[in-house]
Amino acid sequence: MEDGALTSDWLGAFNAVPRELFVPDLMWPGKAKGTGTGQGDALDRNENPEAWFEAVYSDVSLTTQWDDGQHWGTGKGRTPTCSNSQPSMVFSMLAALDVQVTSRVLEIGTGTGWNAALLSERVGPSNVFSVEVDEENAKAARERIESAGYRPTLIVGDGFEGYREGAPYDRVLVTAALTEVPHRVIGQVRTGGVIVAPYATTYGGEGVVRLTVQRDGSAVGPFVSSSAFMRLRQQRQKRRHVREYLGGKKWPADGVQSMTSVSPELIGDWLPMFAIGLQTQGVFPWAENYDDGSYTLWLRDTAVTSWATVGYEPGREEFEVYQSGPRDLWDEVVVAYLRWDAQGRPGFEQFGLTVDGETGEHTPWLGSPDHPLRIVD
Repeated sequence: MEDGALTSDWLGAFNAVPRELFVPDLMWPGKAKGTGTGQGDALDRNENPEAWFEAVYSDVSLTTQWDDGQHWGTGKGRTPTCSNSQPSMVFSMLAALDVQVTSRVLEIGTGTGWNAALLSERVGPSNVFSVEVDEENAKAARERIESAGYRPTLIVGDGFEGYREGAPYDRVLVTAALTEVPHRVIGQVRTGGVIVAPYATTYGGEGVVRLTVQRDGSAVGPFVSSSAFMRLRQQRQKRRHVREYLGGKKWPADGVQSMTSVSPELIGDWLPMFAIGLQTQGVFPWAENYDDGSYTLWLRDTAVTSWATVGYEPGREEFEVYQSGPRDLWDEVVVAYLRWDAQGRPGFEQFGLTVDGETGEHTPWLGSPDHPLRIVD
């Protein structure tokens, strides 16, 4: 586990609530840091217990469900939809939550049940409320949590709505990435209460935000780390195929050609993607990769009005651009990137977020809430 993730106040809970109790016999371990991304091959506890235990006690995430339960067998599905999260991420988020012995805690996303059990050990089961939208996951988590000796309040429902019956809460922990912090959930938290959640931009990149609820009902706070969680099911977005942007024509269709000296490689890492995402609205990337190491970076808008492509070839210093529609998407992305670069390339922890208590408007900022980021238009 990464140094400092498991603080002394969570050590007792970690020892009392073994991770192995919350991992099904069949799972797909993530890859160790520095060895790539994605999931490895399936591990079955009954067939290879030694490898299964080694994965469980490694600092990697463990995928436990694919495609909302519509995938069976030992192969990989299309999209991972439930996991037992990486321990260093679990405990860094719990540390950011800063629970007290009497804290009343709402968890959004029960998952495999490990977080709910850890919280129950720390603050008592009567103070823990956990919502899970997937009925099968909720049933399995309940069995694991109760087998471990805890009886928190477990709800099958829409986490986007929170759980009003248990409010007001002192703390809220979200275990799926949000593109919008639910206004109803903020309203269920006491003034001075804390919400810890992964927050993902439309463009890409994601960070854990720690919001404190204010007297006026707003929620304000900094990002505390990077993250990479599955999206909250209720906030998933279905992307339209590139062909729908071309209007039935072959690429480059009516795209206007230009050249750029800004390499797509510069904006492909998680941090610059996050910084770009905080400054842009409704634009997202997709890379079409080729065998020779080149690729086409596609940019599209969620309104399906505009698109852009940038052709990357290794060793080149200028790259061909095509843009179409009322928005020049590549120009917007470049402006956002260059602003971040000119500011000294600030990291995740230098950004923050304010969610308005009345309108629900999300305003990202840099350094302090007094310095909101300007949205590129």
